[in-house]
Amino acid sequence: MLSAIEPQVWQEVNSLEKWEYATVPLISHALQEILNQWGQEGWELVQVTESPSLGMTAYLKRPIAND
Repeated sequence: MLSAIEPQVWQEVNSLEKWEYATVPLISHALQEILNQWGQEGWELVQVTESPSLGMTAYLKRPIAND
């Protein structure tokens, strides 16, 4: 038997913002141009990491439409 609160909880969970993510290799001499291009497409920079094997990588996210 469903309790009275369950539909409300389901509605809150279903209305949470959903995200999609991207990882982007960065070229040091074109950082601003690369990030500005992704930003114009709605992507938000979350973090940049650097490693000897991969170089610099940007992690980006943007909201997706709730279904």
